[in-house]
Amino acid sequence: MATVLFITANPNYETSYSLAVGQAFVSAYRSANPDDEVIHLDLYKMSIPELDADVFSGWGKLGGGTAFEELTDAEKAKVGRLGELVEQFVAADKYIFVNPIWNYSFPPVMKAYIDSICVAGKTFKYVPGQGRVGLLRDKKAVHIQASGSVLSPGSELADLEMGHRHLNAIMKFFEIPSFGSIFVEGMAADPEQAPAIKERAIQQAREMASSF
Repeated sequence: MATVLFITANPNYETSYSLAVGQAFVSAYRSANPDDEVIHLDLYKMSIPELDADVFSGWGKLGGGTAFEELTDAEKAKVGRLGELVEQFVAADKYIFVNPIWNYSFPPVMKAYIDSICVAGKTFKYVPGQGRVGLLRDKKAVHIQASGSVLSPGSELADLEMGHRHLNAIMKFFEIPSFGSIFVEGMAADPEQAPAIKERAIQQAREMASSF
């Protein structure tokens, strides 16, 4: 049995194209893999500490040999929560990332989550002579992203897109060998085609989910 994290970063629950496609993916995945566990992480409804002075102070103390119990209350709360998030991520087998594009990137809560899982010794490590080495070589991931403009690789505006490219870099950083993508795009550029764009993406999601 595999554990799948369904990671969403969109507060527009009723009108979101990305969430509609993401839900279609999850539904098809569950049908194909009824024994697997799918855990929904709605990033807008979770506590995700930002990397701030308390976090860096706490990490520094722990690195210097200070016991966790000796940290300040703020340090313990934030560092402890970040530890929970990365442990959950590492324990999972597959990841489904879902987000819209805002101003050419994903919502800030997705960046906060990414920061929480980029932890040396957990998702990567430093090796003398090699630099940083990813530790998640047995995982799989897929990214579902919606945008009003056409921003996917090969498009005229692809160089401006910072959401999928950022996440792709992180997956390579972790050395996750399988990273698929579904782009739901162009709805604002061609509103009359929006329903058809959505339906094509849903169909693509259902097909991809069967072998994810």
